Amino acid sequence: MRTLHLPKWYPHRYDDQDGDFVARHVAAIAAHGDAAGAVLFAAVARGPLVALIEAEEDFSGPWPVLRYYYRAAPTGLVLLDKPLKLLLYFWCLGRGYRRLRRHWGGQRPALVHVHVLLRTGLFAWALRAWQGIPFVVSEHWTLYLPQRAGSITGLRRGLTRAVVRRAAALHTVSEGLRDAMAALGIANANPVVIANVVDTALFRPAEAVGNEKVVLDSHGTQTGLVHVAAPPTLLHVSAFHDQVKNLSGVLRVVARLRDAWPGLRLRIAGYGPDEYRLREYAAELGLLADGTVTFLGKLPHAAVAAEMARATALVSFSRAETFGCVLLEARACGCPVVATRTGGVPELFRPENAFGLLVEPDDEPALAAALTAVLSGAVHFDPARLRADAAARCAPAAVGAAFGRLYRRVLKGDEGMG
Repeated sequence: MRTLHLPKWYPHRYDDQDGDFVARHVAAIAAHGDAAGAVLFAAVARGPLVALIEAEEDFSGPWPVLRYYYRAAPTGLVLLDKPLKLLLYFWCLGRGYRRLRRHWGGQRPALVHVHVLLRTGLFAWALRAWQGIPFVVSEHWTLYLPQRAGSITGLRRGLTRAVVRRAAALHTVSEGLRDAMAALGIANANPVVIANVVDTALFRPAEAVGNEKVVLDSHGTQTGLVHVAAPPTLLHVSAFHDQVKNLSGVLRVVARLRDAWPGLRLRIAGYGPDEYRLREYAAELGLLADGTVTFLGKLPHAAVAAEMARATALVSFSRAETFGCVLLEARACGCPVVATRTGGVPELFRPENAFGLLVEPDDEPALAAALTAVLSGAVHFDPARLRADAAARCAPAAVGAAFGRLYRRVLKGDEGMG
């Protein structure tokens, strides 16, 4: 099955982790879904370009990846630039599609897979109308959750409804996201829920050896050592969009807990637009001067896995999550999680209290109580059970095979998907 992937987000020259969860879906489908794919991606350049458009067309990997970048301000006139950028986006996709057709000897893809709406879906809809190629939509975006849906314009909602209705299937990463979209009238006759991918070969428990833990890969080969921290250590991993991730709330709770837990440490991995402000806030709370909080910056996945392997618990205090990849990555490492009951998160923690503790968003006393329960040992989670559950839900083989089944059902015209 030759498949054309159209992602809104995908790792690119300016950020190799942007949309990496989409890249993991693509890789899992190629390896385990019996589908030969290609990726076509276009985005506004985040730096200067010599020409109006620059292309990176890579045919050397396991699947072709074509990336196109266009100027953020083509003319410097705001009223002209916005529609012009939209035209440039679709021109890039059209160019890439023609390039792929030549690479495939003139053959068309059997299926188009849209990853995150809306412009991607409009292009797929056009291909369906023009060449009869069916398309499926995958959605991850918190935009559709009640906490953010108010910002969706009427035009965007109408177009999104139209695109999703014409898709052969709508895939969401959680039931919560599917239901939130349906509440907005964005629904499809063939909905399916498939999890995000966790690299279970990389995210795995560490084995204790003296005062250190040995990090092993899936073949039992040592990949590193992490020191077993004497003080209790919390870990937070996110993009620094504080309105959504509420890291400032985590900082306030940790500031209150440190008196009861001398030596308590919070290690924060990530990056984003609110990083400077959050560092300042941590300093105001006195969390940097005494070493309670450490900002680790942007980490490669292997370093994140090592942090999870050593942490007492992962803490997430998000106001909106469609899935929460880091929650399942921590679970794959045998690391307990304290998170919020929002979006698609609760369905990942069934049965209640089996895989971690959930609190309501913005309930800082409840977060403090849940963290205290984990730090004190009042609640305990079996690392082997955590690991097994993450592997069953999110291992690349399981996710890739699920997409392969979805593709085959779409191409056979099966109306019984769900």
